[in-house]
This record gives sequence, C-alpha cells and structure tokens, in this order.
Amino acid sequence: MQAGSLRASLPIMPYSAAWGLVLNLAGIETRQGIDLPTTGIDPAAPQLRIVLGLPGSAPGIGSLFQQGHGYPVGQSGKALQSRTHGAKYWIAPVRREVLIGLDLVVGVEAETSVAQRVSAGLSGQGAWSRYGLPFAGDNNLLFDHIDLVAEPPPCRWYVPVNPKDPPRRGAARLSRAIDRSDSSRTESELVCPQVEPSVVPPDESWKWTPRAPANS
Repeated sequence: MQAGSLRASLPIMPYSAAWGLVLNLAGIETRQGIDLPTTGIDPAAPQLRIVLGLPGSAPGIGSLFQQGHGYPVGQSGKALQSRTHGAKYWIAPVRREVLIGLDLVVGVEAETSVAQRVSAGLSGQGAWSRYGLPFAGDNNLLFDHIDLVAEPPPCRWYVPVNPKDPPRRGAARLSRAIDRSDSSRTESELVCPQVEPSVVPPDESWKWTPRAPANS
C-alpha cells in the first residue's frame, strides 16, 4: 500500500508475489471472499518454502506515468462522483517505478502434486479454468518467459539481514504474508542478496510463505 504521486518499486519480486505466481500457474485459487470489499487470502491455500535469487546483475529501475485510482476520505471529491456515472472518479496521474531487465530464480519446495500442476500449467495442459495471463505487478507488464529448471545457475540468493549487521547493499523488506483487511498484520522479511553467487541456496534463505505449517 502506497500513497502519494510516486509508486516505488522493490528491487525484486517479494515472497508473497512469488507464492501467488506459483499457485496461479498451478491453477490453485488463493483468494478468499472475492465478492467482499476486501479480498482475503484463503487459509487453505498451500504453504510453500520459497527462495529468491539473482542469476545475473540486479535489474535497473525506470519509471512511467499512469492514471492512479485513489480512495477518497470522507466526502472528498463527492461532487465528482455524479459526473462519472458510476465509473472511477478519484483519478490522478502518478509516476510509477518499474524494474528493467529483471531476471530471477524462484526456488520452491512444495508437495509433489503442486509441482506437477505447475509443470502442467506452464505447458498448457492444466485441466482447470483459467483467467488471464501471469503478469509482473501490472497487467501491462508480462513475463518474457517462465522456465522450469532442475538445477539453478549460480545465484546471489536473498538471505536475512541481522539487525546488528552494518548496512548491506541491496537490502529490502519483502512481504511474505499479506493481510489486506489489516495491514498491521502483514509480515515481511528484511533480506539482501549474497555478495558471492552459489548454486545451492543457504539454509537460512528459505522462507515459509505465507507462514510455516503448524507441524513444521
């Protein structure tokens, strides 16, 4: 959730978005209460262990202008509502950052059935209803390609940042569990990419998303 005329970008896909993308490819619904004002997260959706890595250099950051739709507070802009005949009426131009040249590896530990569904989804063989194409943060920004790899290339994996550590280059707070009805309950991880790449992700880089199972 961001306010103001600038929508800043994270340096990489957060864990919560990677979780949603993987389950979308697998044809597994993550939304709960889609007919409610605030769409929730289905607690029955599978939990995944996820790791994020950069196989090359970090992506660049550019920006573009968009029409941003806001939610007025109180009676703000009420006079404009009748003029739009039911359409969105609280719109203003905003500058939005976008990642340029993003190339990342998402490692996933999941039940075999989920992995099989991801493979079927990517090959177009999934026997379930579909809606739209996977996109990267905005439906105007599509992925060039999504590939399954048995073994990742050397990556700079994102690892936790200790609060007592000195400042780390590339550090970011990435969301892991989203709560749209109460943002104070959203959970995130302070992480940064390793200095030296490796093929095997460190143990501490794996994150249960959105949360660890009760029996883990």
